[in-house]
Amino acid sequence: MIARKVAQAGFDGAGGVKMALEVIGAGLGRNATFSLKFALEHIGYGPCYHMSEVLADGRRAIPLWLDVIGGTPDWDAVFAGFRSTTDYPACSYWRELADHFPQAKVVLTTRDPDSWFDSVSDTIFSARMNDSVKGTPFEALLDGVAISHFDGHLTDRAWMTDWYLRRNQAVVDGLPPERLLQFHPRDGWEPLCAFLGVPVPDSPFPRVNSRDELGAQSDEHGGIPADPVAREGFAREYIEAMRAKAFS
Repeated sequence: MIARKVAQAGFDGAGGVKMALEVIGAGLGRNATFSLKFALEHIGYGPCYHMSEVLADGRRAIPLWLDVIGGTPDWDAVFAGFRSTTDYPACSYWRELADHFPQAKVVLTTRDPDSWFDSVSDTIFSARMNDSVKGTPFEALLDGVAISHFDGHLTDRAWMTDWYLRRNQAVVDGLPPERLLQFHPRDGWEPLCAFLGVPVPDSPFPRVNSRDELGAQSDEHGGIPADPVAREGFAREYIEAMRAKAFS
């Protein structure tokens, strides 16, 4: 598998490895995106991009995403060094990424729409985590890749759950069946590995229920830190805490 990966990598002008995305996670945030991140990394598709990686490298990554929002994306720069992606902000651009990386396969993680609404309302769209970054570039990023899509209906359960179902159906309708896997971690390794053509690991599928951990860590820091350096440290700490839980 390693030889296959190396063969697919190109090289940039400085002699470093230049990767292309091989797996695009189209599932919205709070749809097992952390579990999928760790699973993809475990079977050779790492590093895997995720909103936590944006926060962990914010001084470089956030300006690149603000360019994306502004209509001038540099996808190769955004995903430099990564083989796969999942979660926000990339999931909001699944169609553009599928076009830019035509060899990449797409994995759509889904869940019950009401449970998704409960989860996002308590975590990534909650006031306790977002008030602390008001007026910062990260607030502009989150608004551009997520909040603005809901047209002011963020607390309207019926509207949000209907939007969620329609959005996921658009992913299904927008890709050929052979390029798309609809997936949930409860399905285990087999469908994911069969879809990607890799061996099934002999370890349990990583399961990360990060709702409580994200809230607790955010509360511990008084919300997502607004200071760029503190925010990067917060994100690195969170990634490693979730990684430790993923296979436990």
